[in-house]
Amino acid sequence: MAAHLNPNLLLAVPLAPLVGAAVAGLLCTRFAGNLFFGKQVARKVSHCAAILGVFISFAISIYALLGVLDGARVDVTIYTWNAVDGFRMEIGFLVDSLTATMMCVVTFISLMVHIYTIGYMEEDEGYNRFFSYIALFTFMMLMLVMSNNMVQLFFGWEGVGLMSYLLIGFWYDKPTATVASMKAFIVNRIGDFGFILGIGLLFAYGGSMHYSDVFAQRQQLAGMMLPGTNWMLLDVACILLFIGAMAKSAQFPLHVWLPDSMEGPTPISALIHAATMVTAGIFMVTRMSPLFELSECALSFIMIIGAITALFMGFIAMVQNDIKRVIAYSTLSQLGYMTVALAASAYSAAIFHLTTHAFFKALLFLCAGAVILAMHHDQDIRNMGGLRKSMPIAWVTSLIGTLALIGAPLFSGFYSKESIIDAVKYSHIAGSGFAYGAVMIGVFVTAFYSFRLLFLVFHGEERFGKPDSVHHGDSEVGLHRGERPHHTPLTMSVPLVLLAIPSAIIGLLLIAPMLFSNFFADAIVVSETHRAMQELKAAFHGSLAMAMHGMVTLPFFLMLAGSLAAWYCYRVNARVTATMKERASWLYRLLDNSYYLDKLNEYIFVRGARFAGRFLWNVGDRGLIDEWIINGSTRMVAWFAAFTRQWQSGHVYRYALVMILGVLAFMLIFLPFPFLK
Repeated sequence: MAAHLNPNLLLAVPLAPLVGAAVAGLLCTRFAGNLFFGKQVARKVSHCAAILGVFISFAISIYALLGVLDGARVDVTIYTWNAVDGFRMEIGFLVDSLTATMMCVVTFISLMVHIYTIGYMEEDEGYNRFFSYIALFTFMMLMLVMSNNMVQLFFGWEGVGLMSYLLIGFWYDKPTATVASMKAFIVNRIGDFGFILGIGLLFAYGGSMHYSDVFAQRQQLAGMMLPGTNWMLLDVACILLFIGAMAKSAQFPLHVWLPDSMEGPTPISALIHAATMVTAGIFMVTRMSPLFELSECALSFIMIIGAITALFMGFIAMVQNDIKRVIAYSTLSQLGYMTVALAASAYSAAIFHLTTHAFFKALLFLCAGAVILAMHHDQDIRNMGGLRKSMPIAWVTSLIGTLALIGAPLFSGFYSKESIIDAVKYSHIAGSGFAYGAVMIGVFVTAFYSFRLLFLVFHGEERFGKPDSVHHGDSEVGLHRGERPHHTPLTMSVPLVLLAIPSAIIGLLLIAPMLFSNFFADAIVVSETHRAMQELKAAFHGSLAMAMHGMVTLPFFLMLAGSLAAWYCYRVNARVTATMKERASWLYRLLDNSYYLDKLNEYIFVRGARFAGRFLWNVGDRGLIDEWIINGSTRMVAWFAAFTRQWQSGHVYRYALVMILGVLAFMLIFLPFPFLK
């Protein structure tokens, strides 16, 4: 008999972080935080409430996953928000294998980030506010992944976008942070416009917002045409839905917000921009797999976009000098890998990589945060070096995260990346050839920039505290002569170790049940014509055998070549990079300026909007409204008054003339003179 999951217990999963956010938020006030409790007590209560809330969510999520493994499923309406003409807007939960996996990933990463934040934000004045924000983000993300209808999905979708805006701009007195938060908000609104149009199309022709109702009509929807066009309705709806995913999951060209989002505190980079929020688009497409499987056009579009993102964002990471921006562009590249897996109908491989990536990328970001704090908030890797001796825990955990990221055999990233590469190879979707080449080249690129970062930060000579250190004019940033890297508190070291363990072994343990069993059978639908996963299953002979075979494949040699190239360029002969930079300066400038996409957006959209605004202001506001309507009516009244004033001169003969003319006009209009007919 299948296990049973109590919906009331599941309700505590999103509500526990919400209560923690409320408690921490109340302690943000000056009265509660300073006068009544005292600052230190308020801080302890704040982080304890937020951490307890997320821990409760994590514990129940593990319980839900165990129940799902035992056969339990939940699809229940919790609350009816509104009912209009037979249409019901509801809050409900759908807990299946996909949801349970996302719940565990979100809550565990969030829990680690909450604990890490105690040490990282210790000296920040916005300590309580920060805990309130990250707990509230966790609530929004859980509402998104647990939804059983598109209304709640959109609520969570917009909620994580709002929290991203607040967290990126957390240091609101820092101009670059406020600009980055606005950029993230605007770019996400562009994607959300497409997303809500896609939802609207499905509702208009499916008649429901509930997943199961819409999926039940997928064959009928697949046969419909978009009125007034020769486009298939489902092609348009799926592409619109994916446009929403392009912004949320930072796919080219709507990726431009994510690197700038590194202006927020480092824990947010780990929580939102590596492990949870940016994977919302991957989760959404996987959840909508019954629809996407019937749209070859949409899958081909997704394949091309994902391949471009996977390859070309990795190139940019090779020249970045900000430690967080290197990892941010790495995130973009790995999201591209997940996206091409979706297009190859390897949805389970995409979710598998989402899971492994969440651990090792959060680990890398938190390691970067430890380095930044130790370096007195200096983020330039050119000022680091030799930190292996001062920060052994950060070095070991960074090495584990790096090996997982590049796909070293036996590490978690190897199993998920290798599965995606093979799935793309077996795919026959248009664009899969280009995508296969992109993800293969991406293996070399990933290994190069990952070891470049590791070597420049932890190996070589110590470059901090020297007169030629690059501080960008900020004397308050970085270590000065005689200073040593700061000690990393225990609250920051423990999450690094706890994240390093799954980064090393979780791929080895989960590949068989997640990819080659029936774990996702009730959550993911794959067409019989898309056989990439069947090909993978036929070639799989166990996780250890896969690792051994992986050592003689092309991706392994590309990974090895990228690692050795980074070692030679940054440990053996540093002149190579200087020479390459000099001889290919145009290419370096192209990559350093992120293909000039920001400048292109500024010239086309920002300046275009300004031109349109000035045109509307000059022609519409000043010319039409002010000059013609307002001032024109004033001049007309003045002219009419001046004309009629001539007949009000005070002379009797003029009054008599007007009276006679008026009587004649009345007679001509109203009296029946035969000679006028």
